[in-house]
Amino acid sequence: MDEVAANLASIHAKIRAACAKAGRAESEVTLIAVTKTFSADRVREAFEAGQRDVGENRLQEAESKIPLLPASLRWHYIGQLQRNKVRKVLPLFAMIHSIDSLRLAQYTNEVARELGLFPQIFLQVNHAEEESKAGFTVEELRSSWEVLMQLDRLEIVGLMSVPPPVEDAEKSRPWFAALRELRDQLSQETQTPLPFLSMGMSGDYTVAIEEGATHIRVGSAVFGKR
Repeated sequence: MDEVAANLASIHAKIRAACAKAGRAESEVTLIAVTKTFSADRVREAFEAGQRDVGENRLQEAESKIPLLPASLRWHYIGQLQRNKVRKVLPLFAMIHSIDSLRLAQYTNEVARELGLFPQIFLQVNHAEEESKAGFTVEELRSSWEVLMQLDRLEIVGLMSVPPPVEDAEKSRPWFAALRELRDQLSQETQTPLPFLSMGMSGDYTVAIEEGATHIRVGSAVFGKR
């Protein structure tokens, strides 16, 4: 078994354990292998080991890799999305995890209409209101909700967040729990299905799963150090 296949097997074992601890089914969790800085050949190793969902932070890297790889890969855009990249990102990615403002959502909706697309998106929440990170504050998300729900070309499937960096994954647990609780509140208050939570990376994905993550974004644990 090569390194990537072995890493994937190890990650899936940890996913199973975290799901069992939380009383969840492993099928509820989608592992997204984050390919930033890794070559198309490296991504192909993951594909050959059974990995089908992959994530990319940068449009330029995706544009160079996607044509070289199997069409059955499901690409997720997980980097910060700039307005001037929306038109190129939408046709390439099945899901966008980083719609971080009402203005960006409205523009993405307009472009999706022009392109005849109905993209699935996550709304990025900046719970800690860190200046270094993009995303809706909780107040902004609530005040924008009615307008967001009127964007007819966007399928809003859930919320995404990146908690403040910590050395101990357990310290991320309150942020993961807060995102889940916010999702549940919004869904109940507005009668809006929001099935997904995109949260958890290489250092804390098991904690995120225990708190309800449905999509985990894992790079170095799959492919090794960058």
